Formats: sequence, structure tokens, C-alpha cells
Amino acid sequence: MKYVFLIISFLVSSLSFAQSEVLFEEGNTLYNDGKYAEALDKYTSVLEKSNKHSAALYFNIANAHYKLNHIAPSIYYYEKAKQLAPNDKDIDNNMAFAKNMTIDAIAVVPEVGLAKYVTSLTNKLSYNSWAKVSVGFVVVFVVLFLTYYFSYSTTGKRLFFTSSILAALLVFVTLGLTIHNYNLSKNDQPAIVFAASSSIKTEPNPRSTEAFMLHEGTKVQILDTLSDWNKIKLTDGKTGWIKKEDIKEL
Repeated sequence: MKYVFLIISFLVSSLSFAQSEVLFEEGNTLYNDGKYAEALDKYTSVLEKSNKHSAALYFNIANAHYKLNHIAPSIYYYEKAKQLAPNDKDIDNNMAFAKNMTIDAIAVVPEVGLAKYVTSLTNKLSYNSWAKVSVGFVVVFVVLFLTYYFSYSTTGKRLFFTSSILAALLVFVTLGLTIHNYNLSKNDQPAIVFAASSSIKTEPNPRSTEAFMLHEGTKVQILDTLSDWNKIKLTDGKTGWIKKEDIKEL
């Protein structure tokens, strides 16, 4: 009975995958014919029916929204695509065109000095990858230390001892990068403003003072949540409170 269930599950998933591929190709055909709304319906159906997540699907959804002048949804799905394919230049290029349609011009406060270097190095790999590198250096350290311990040559002992110390230092460095990357990922809660315009308050209260205004398509970072409000931060360092319904988390 167990095997029958597995076979049925496999057949159902295979059929679902085949239907998703058909819908995806139909969407591509409609898009190439300039029927962007119809293409968007096909792409959306892939998400709804199969819960399929891929950079290509999000990219095509974003393109269809862009062609329909849907500013916030186009940027939202370009960002979703970029999360799955961070080095894809086509995503970056198309998202730049979409962001040109936004009203808000938010400056970016650049990191400088050591902080910039550490962040750049941290983002070279995911925290899982850094963890694997750290484990690799632990193994190298153990091997080098054992070789040093059992070596009879004075020159060999010095060489292996120095190498094992270096490996130990690299363990701590990569472990630090792992933790730093994990904290960055944990604290990274981006969202896109979907409201045509939204009044950002100094407190999570509709009667509080307005700090500034934001418009659709602007990317923000969520810092905190209180009831129906989100505390957000912009790339220029400004913070404030926005109604939850005005943004959509990535």
C-alpha cells in the first residue's frame, strides 16, 4: 500500500509539473505576442497551481507587470527573482528600468573602511557555505596538528606547528564570517511599498507626526512590527512607521 501511495504521488507531481511547463510556455507565447495581461494570468496560474518558485518564472512575471506599468509588482517580482539568481545581469538591468518609474529618490549611505570590506567578503558566500569552509579548516587544523605532534624532524615540527596555527586562525575568521552572514540574513527583511502613496509616521499611530512620504515601488527594510504597523528603514538611514497594508514583504 505504501508503494502504491508513492507511485500515485509521483504521478500526480509529474502531471502537475507538466501542466506548469505548458502554462509557462503558453505565457511566453502570449508575452511575445504583446498580450501581457493574458501572459501574466498564465504565469500567475503556475504559482497558484504548482507553487513553483524559480528565478525564470518571477522574472517573466516582473516583465509582464513592467509592460503593464505596474510599478510595485514589477519591482517586487524582480527582487524575488534576484533572491534566487543574485548574479543574473538581465534581472539587474530590467529592475533598473522598473525603478526608473518610481517617484522616490532614496540615497544610499555607503559603508566605508573595514566595515565595507567585511560586508563585501561576508557576502561572497552564504552562511551555509562559510560554515562548510570553517569545518574544512577545522579538519586541516587537526591533520596539521597531529602531523606536528608525531613528527620527529625539528624543521617539520616548526612548519606543521606554524601551519596548524594559521589553520586555527582561519577557523576563527571563517566562523566569524559565518555568524556575521547569518545575522545579516536574519536581519534582512526587505519589503516593497505597494500603496500609491503612504504617510510614514514617527510613531505607530495614525495621529502621530508625519516623518515623510513614500510611493509605490520603493524598497524598505522592516525593523520591527507592532499591531498593524511596521517600523521601516530606508537606504539613506531614515526610519519611520508604515501601515502593514501599504507594503508587501519579499
